[in-house]
Amino acid sequence: MQEVSLKRTPLYETHVKAGGKMIPFAGFEMPVQYKTGVVEEHMAVRTGAGIFDISHMGEITFKGEGALDALNYLLTNDYTDIADGQARYSPMCNEKGGVVDDVIVYRKASDDYLMVVNAANKDKDVAWINSHLQGKAFDVVTEDISDSVAQIAVQGPKAMDIVKKVVSEADIPDKYYHACFDIDVLGSNCIISTTGYTGEDGVEIYTPVDAAAAVWDALVKAGEGGLIPCGLGARDTLRLEAGMPLYGHEMNDEISPREAGLGIFVKLDKACDFVGKGALIAAGEPARRKIGLKVTGRGIVREEQDVYKDGKKVGVTCSGTFLPFLKGAYATALVEDSAREMGSEFQVDVRGRMVECEQVKSQFYKRQ
Repeated sequence: MQEVSLKRTPLYETHVKAGGKMIPFAGFEMPVQYKTGVVEEHMAVRTGAGIFDISHMGEITFKGEGALDALNYLLTNDYTDIADGQARYSPMCNEKGGVVDDVIVYRKASDDYLMVVNAANKDKDVAWINSHLQGKAFDVVTEDISDSVAQIAVQGPKAMDIVKKVVSEADIPDKYYHACFDIDVLGSNCIISTTGYTGEDGVEIYTPVDAAAAVWDALVKAGEGGLIPCGLGARDTLRLEAGMPLYGHEMNDEISPREAGLGIFVKLDKACDFVGKGALIAAGEPARRKIGLKVTGRGIVREEQDVYKDGKKVGVTCSGTFLPFLKGAYATALVEDSAREMGSEFQVDVRGRMVECEQVKSQFYKRQ
């Protein structure tokens, strides 16, 4: 069998020196955790600050007079009124209404946008975007710039104070889901955005690949005593605790955004057509929807386990694990719409043993 060659982010050596446990993920060698462990990394982000290498994510630029029209055609959300410096989340659907990926789009100017896509989907997304724009009259040029961009996230209640020791406060957006472009960080041209995947305050910094290590080191030094490196393990428990979806779990090519609880990002009334719109309209109200489950019995629920109510199978879990800050086991599940009822009891088949659960809001944790 031919071995698959894994990529390394510009911070690979930094992770190894810091004791990162490297594993294959989305075609990259990434740290799943450090010597501190997932629980301590998770709690650091909830109570102090954590720093993440997210350079495996993909970046695609859309430039030209028709860039906005192209984005509105590809994505379910409406970008017509997005302002310079603003970011907006959206599912990207296929013709059947399933989710190809979920993305964030930043507007730098009326003819200049940056789309950030999930690492595991990057090549698929690029091919999908190009194939769906081919033959269309949009005046737009797309470019995959992923190999030239590194991403570093600093998240937690102390994140902003740490970042302000490295860059000036004026270079940090003062609103959530906004970005400042062309920011000088240690002599390199960077983007600083108030986005994240943890449910906490913080920023994501886009740097040239050759500047990533220096920016990382400066942030770690600035946060000495109050910031620790965090790996993929904590990134996953943090996002689940905060009720944030993960592609391949809460959504995929067969799950629609409305089923996944992302209906607010599907603008069926926007003026233009978009890929999947017809299928989403034809489907009507979803027959199944995502719910949150709190494990009240003994055990930990994982993904792809059957969910029962009153002895009848009504769905399957999407994600599940022990959540450190909440000190309990939680899960998300896709279940029949008629079975949903806040506070009602469900059972999950965990390797042949029924584990009791209670339906709760799927945003298990919310920052005060």
